[in-house]
Amino acid sequence: MVQTWEVPATGLRERKKQRTRWALIGAALDLFLAKGYEATTIDEIVAAVDVSQRTFFRYFAGKEDVALSVMREHDQLFVATLAGRPADEPPVTALAAAIHSVLDTVRYADEDHAGRFAKVRDVIDHNPALAIAQLRYFSELEHELATILARRMDADPATDLRPTLIAATFLTVMRVAFERCARDGLFQPDEVATRIEEAFALAAETLPRAWSGG
Repeated sequence: MVQTWEVPATGLRERKKQRTRWALIGAALDLFLAKGYEATTIDEIVAAVDVSQRTFFRYFAGKEDVALSVMREHDQLFVATLAGRPADEPPVTALAAAIHSVLDTVRYADEDHAGRFAKVRDVIDHNPALAIAQLRYFSELEHELATILARRMDADPATDLRPTLIAATFLTVMRVAFERCARDGLFQPDEVATRIEEAFALAAETLPRAWSGG
């Protein structure tokens, strides 16, 4: 009997925590759009959800963290998936398999996720401080990817540029694809996933020929 009740209780707690987290993200994004990122306070965010600051800081380090959390969630899923790919896969093969796995998750996301993604892009586009924070985050992510790739390639990232070049190229393709989606007003998960896959296919076809002058 104890086990029968403990398992559902854990599930309920996790779902409640997730609902609180999404509520904080939604309230923050709405306030950032209405008042501006700099003008919004954490007190206002927690008041909109009717929770304490202590609750807020259980989930987020601050305003920057909550603003970029939607993107970071997918990025960290990608990093974890890449790290778990078979060790004998070539780097680009492992990257492709990992991103396809994450895109499958994106493709079946709900409508709320599409709305959040659109709001995140709007907030970043209208707040230079967040745009700079995003660039800093991309630099950290590039280093994280390069470290994983270096292990797969048995390379020293301090002296071998290949892992960093592969990671930087991959993230550039991702950034261009996402920015093109935002420019065209495409935020539905299936559309975003399709556009990213198209961008990677185009990069795989175009970059080797362009690099060699073809």
